Amino acid sequence: MMRLAPSLLTADFLNLGTAINAIAEADEIHLDIMDGHYVPNLSFGPVVAQAVRQATRLNLSAHLMVTNPDEMVPWFVAAGCGLIVVHAEASTHLHRSLQNIKNLGADAGVALNPSTPLGVLEYIAHDLKRVLLMSVNPGFGGQLFIPAIYDKIKKLVKLRHEWNCDFEIEVDGGVKADNIERLAQAGVDIAVVGSAVFGPGDPGERLRHLRQALGSQAHSERRK
Repeated sequence: MMRLAPSLLTADFLNLGTAINAIAEADEIHLDIMDGHYVPNLSFGPVVAQAVRQATRLNLSAHLMVTNPDEMVPWFVAAGCGLIVVHAEASTHLHRSLQNIKNLGADAGVALNPSTPLGVLEYIAHDLKRVLLMSVNPGFGGQLFIPAIYDKIKKLVKLRHEWNCDFEIEVDGGVKADNIERLAQAGVDIAVVGSAVFGPGDPGERLRHLRQALGSQAHSERRK
């Protein structure tokens, strides 16, 4: 079944500890790291990442939406993030960036903006733990899912098979209860969920609602 990774970007920043406790049933926690240059927003630094690490046993992934990822990678590995995702568009020497992440003891991933073609992955596909497909334009939470990404997911699933790779496929942006089933059917392994979890009401209950949507899909598949 597709895994869920709540993004703290849309959580209540004044009560992050409470938010983290509320999503204890998640599969991992997603940290959107923004520098105000690569994307027009600022978010978390390594000090916050370290505090999150101390507050949960869940795996942490750091999605670096920054202009100089190589400089920041050691900070977030040291803070306890076990997976570091860098943008293909932001890294001048992408293969070197991935090797640096792995040499520091973390898993490496690559993120692609909606308009970035999948072909940029071919030469580094075997170095990847995860490919993150942005399904909104990066920088802000609460945006609507870009429908063209459904086909991009399906193409990536085919390419993964053609390249004989086993990287995970992650989608980030606009994931809601009304499209989560379609994403799972398209081949997504893990979905980042932001405002769908950290909206009005209890985040834990909203996370369970998403699980139920996936459970309905899994039940339908078993009946086929």
